[in-house]
Amino acid sequence: MFTYILGPFLALLPKPWREASVFSQCPQPARAAAVSGLAESIAAILALGNWYMYAMTNWASRGTEAALAGKLGPLTDQEIAGFALSLWATHPLTWSLGYLVFEGVVRLCAAAFTGGIFGILPLFLFDKLFCNPFRRSRPRVDSSASFGSNISSLFSAVQERLMVARLSEVPDQLRFRKSNGEEFLEIFASRRKSDWTAPRVVRYREAYFRLELCTVVGGPRPFRYTLRRLPAGVSGRSVLLYLPGEVHVVQ
Repeated sequence: MFTYILGPFLALLPKPWREASVFSQCPQPARAAAVSGLAESIAAILALGNWYMYAMTNWASRGTEAALAGKLGPLTDQEIAGFALSLWATHPLTWSLGYLVFEGVVRLCAAAFTGGIFGILPLFLFDKLFCNPFRRSRPRVDSSASFGSNISSLFSAVQERLMVARLSEVPDQLRFRKSNGEEFLEIFASRRKSDWTAPRVVRYREAYFRLELCTVVGGPRPFRYTLRRLPAGVSGRSVLLYLPGEVHVVQ
């Protein structure tokens, strides 16, 4: 419940505020941030629609009254509606709500594809201008490099999702090989495996392997996992159990 009730509200805060709050106790922070971004976009779209109806109704009515009173000269209904629409499109509130729609989409995509958690810009600017100068100095981090890395990760994740969407889900392909007296297992999969990050230990049948590398290649099985066999292993909660229903073994 924390993830879907309190988490989305805390995800709006800048990073220092989140670290000082109970957000660190959220079991799924990325999911809470994704819900927060989705809710922000939907709320901004609804507000934008209500603002459009209110502004167009009132401005068109005022323009019609002024035209009937002879204050604007001869104008058609289309000209009055176009003038009201131009006022709505250039109004600061319209731009502000439009930005919130865009910001919510960016926050949603960042959380869903890369696990990145970003607060809203107004609170971020407030924190930088009024709170950050009074904090204790920390080792300086190159924010431009961090931002560039996040953007690169986001585009890579989107590109990967698009690639997977075009591929059919097929059984994994296994390849066993030996090198310098050690045995390796290569697994080629059509879908990325959750939580398979180096150097996790993987159990396949009665053998234990250490995940060494994960790369993305071409073909119907673009995800290649390289595992090195261990001389022994002990079952535990941190060990990944590889139990494929069907595999294709290549000698």
